Amino acid sequence: MRIGVTIFATDRAMAPADVAREAEARGFASLYVPEHTHIPTSRRTPPPTGDAVLAEEYKRTLDPWVALGAAAAVTNAIRLGTGIALVAQHDPIALAKQIATLDWISGGRAVVGIGYGWNEDEMEHHGVDPRRRRAHVREAMLAMEALWADDVASFEGEIVRFAPSWQWPKPVQRPRPPVLIGGAAGPKLFEHIAEYGDGWIPIGGAGVREALVDLRAAYERRGRDPSALHVVPMGILPSREKLDYYASVGVTEAVLRLPSAPRDEVLPVLDEFAKLL
Repeated sequence: MRIGVTIFATDRAMAPADVAREAEARGFASLYVPEHTHIPTSRRTPPPTGDAVLAEEYKRTLDPWVALGAAAAVTNAIRLGTGIALVAQHDPIALAKQIATLDWISGGRAVVGIGYGWNEDEMEHHGVDPRRRRAHVREAMLAMEALWADDVASFEGEIVRFAPSWQWPKPVQRPRPPVLIGGAAGPKLFEHIAEYGDGWIPIGGAGVREALVDLRAAYERRGRDPSALHVVPMGILPSREKLDYYASVGVTEAVLRLPSAPRDEVLPVLDEFAKLL
């Protein structure tokens, strides 16, 4: 089981390029950063954490692809991913180029962690109907796959459409960078992972062992090899016992939560986490 880290990258926290360099030097396998394009002041949608007040870092997130590009420029081996990116809130043609460019400049180190989103106001500002966000993400991902795979790509969906087109660079990783889909266990999520994903970002650790039986079955129904499945819980506050449990249930990568804070607060935590490697 690999061990990586994630940080809520903001304009007040340790710069992601510095986090990536320090994490790589300590032997961590990956760095993930989240995404919010903006946070509407409306609290119509409650915070996903269950807190009464949305944490300050949600308002201040950096653009993940620019942040990871900066991290790629100062590292050589660490995997660089989103945890998670809000695909429906992007033009998929432009996003496909951003992701492929990150994979190309990093030498094939991009990981595309995605989700369907939770903030309905944020989605609506992008023209996304919250009731159709799963369908929107699915079409966007399939369209991006076509652009990554084909010299001349086209797509004709209900939401995403484009005529035969060229787009380069292609990702270094073929047929695409790994796609991890976040969400609670369920048949619809698992069918989507089996169709256009390569792994699952589960919410919490409870029930993962049992859920993986259903996810592997969904993979097999699609003719895919379940042994290739990635299982990547994100934002863990670790202990040796917790990591041992994750390894025992089939988790392939555990991603530990760093504080969204300046360098002098992040580095001691990174050093403590390094003892678990």
